[in-house]
Amino acid sequence: MAEKLGEDGLMEELCNGFRLLMDPRRKLITFDSLKRNAALLGLEGLRDDELRAMLREGDVDGDGALSEMEFCVLMVRLSPELMEARLLGVS
Repeated sequence: MAEKLGEDGLMEELCNGFRLLMDPRRKLITFDSLKRNAALLGLEGLRDDELRAMLREGDVDGDGALSEMEFCVLMVRLSPELMEARLLGVS
């Protein structure tokens, strides 16, 4: 994916994904917004505890929600091939 999109395109796609999942009032991905929009990612079969675990995985500041930065860092961490491509200079 990083190869096709390049760095700017990849960041744009991550930001689009964040906006799709976020609570529009809080500008964060909350449990409720993730649960409500999980089907958009093909995650409709996940249980509540699994969705909460996903949030905890990326919640650096401990507020129970994901900011745009936390979401982007989590997505890159969960996709090691993106980092490998960047380290190898592939864009």
